Amino acid sequence: MHSSLLSLLTWLPILGGVAVLLVGDARASVARWLALAVALAALAASVPLYLGFDASSAALQFVERMPWIPSLRSDYYLGIDGISLPLILLTTLSTVLVVIAGWTVIEKRPAQYFAAFLIMEGLMIGVFSAADALLFYVFWEAMLIPMFLIIGIWGGARRIYATIKFFLYTFLGSVFMLVALVYMYLKTGDYSLAALYRLPLSLTEQVLIFLAFFAAFAVKVPMVPVHTWLPDAHVEAPTGGSVILAAIMLKMGGYGFLRFSLPITPDAAHALDWLVIGLSLVAVVYIGLIALVQQDMKKLIAYSSIAHMGFVTLGCFVGYEIAAATGGYGGATLALSGAMVQMISHGLVSGALFLCVGVLYDRLHTRDIGAYGGVINTMPVFGAFMVLFAMANAGLPGTSGFVGEFLVILASFKANFWFAFLAAMTLILGAAYTLWLVKRVVFGAVANDGVASLKDLNGREFLVLGVLAVAVLALGVYPKPLTDVMEPTLRHVVQLMSVSKL
Repeated sequence: MHSSLLSLLTWLPILGGVAVLLVGDARASVARWLALAVALAALAASVPLYLGFDASSAALQFVERMPWIPSLRSDYYLGIDGISLPLILLTTLSTVLVVIAGWTVIEKRPAQYFAAFLIMEGLMIGVFSAADALLFYVFWEAMLIPMFLIIGIWGGARRIYATIKFFLYTFLGSVFMLVALVYMYLKTGDYSLAALYRLPLSLTEQVLIFLAFFAAFAVKVPMVPVHTWLPDAHVEAPTGGSVILAAIMLKMGGYGFLRFSLPITPDAAHALDWLVIGLSLVAVVYIGLIALVQQDMKKLIAYSSIAHMGFVTLGCFVGYEIAAATGGYGGATLALSGAMVQMISHGLVSGALFLCVGVLYDRLHTRDIGAYGGVINTMPVFGAFMVLFAMANAGLPGTSGFVGEFLVILASFKANFWFAFLAAMTLILGAAYTLWLVKRVVFGAVANDGVASLKDLNGREFLVLGVLAVAVLALGVYPKPLTDVMEPTLRHVVQLMSVSKL
């Protein structure tokens, strides 16, 4: 069981999704319960990963390896470390919450809806577990298909436009990554990540490979200027699609930078860190200003996601500037820790905010901020949850939103005062657009008859938001269990990025 746990986590949701699909929409109740059982089983199976994980080691753990395509020397090679473990746990938790959240809301093809999420869960876990580059690429591309269908079938009025734009942006960016992987395979004859880490590359080769990776990962984050697909995808996606898109799929860009760009092309990452840092700071400031003028709640949170993910990319690359300023990489681990904590925190907070919007939309069928006002008067429990998640989104100390941003800002001070100053603008801008949203939606007098007729959270909604509230507060008050798991692996990444391949 221990030796095949990652395969179980990968294939159980996929096979469970196929089973839910076979049950069919005619037996919707059975399909719902089967989907919940599979999602809970995957969550339960992920617990031994954490309990059995050696937090003092940076080596791959729970390793599985067997021949897959022998002619290409590509193996079915799975393993996790301190970077992938938290993201897998976030994936299994988020999927359970999405299934519960869509329990009665999804009336159109419910079996197909839940099956798509389960299959996507398995593919996303495969991305975080793959230690073979070709296997990683297969999972990376395959997970686009369920999300393409989720937006295209259960989305809003402009769902076809949004889902095609989402697919084209993410797929075309990934083609460049495939070219880079094939080039490195031709030089090594091996697709394992360990072999790619050891591959000597000239600066020109590294720059071209780095840019190929950048095309794939920057779109996924997404970074400015390839971010325009995200607001459209979020606005048109059903609530569950927005949750998984924000909580998990955006994190794959940051994961790719840590897993591929920094260890494989350290010299090119050092030479081009100014590009990533500059675009990250643009995201923090400029996108924050764009969020201020949004009238659609989902679109505001989508732009907020782009701004907050700018902290992730800033934390990933500011380590090189720390080394240039201090003569060593001592603060780089701090920056990477901030990036990782920010990824997990953003997954919890943004997922919770999209669920809050979903709760309101299910009742009034509008996301227009102007259609609300005084919600706290008719939905006091919901109002308390939304204010909590809004404060976490603004980086309030004591919530998870503060921890990652604080670590990245602290590390940025070691590199350059202006990096830290511009990054800290998110604390002002984030508070501005988040408080503006809360003021107009939650507080004040009851705005209209629609708001007056609202019913507070039911038990299912309370459970979903309550779990996320506990997670947000727990990570904000005591992040040590998470940082302890990540730190050895991040130190290893810093060692790899500090060694020149020239």
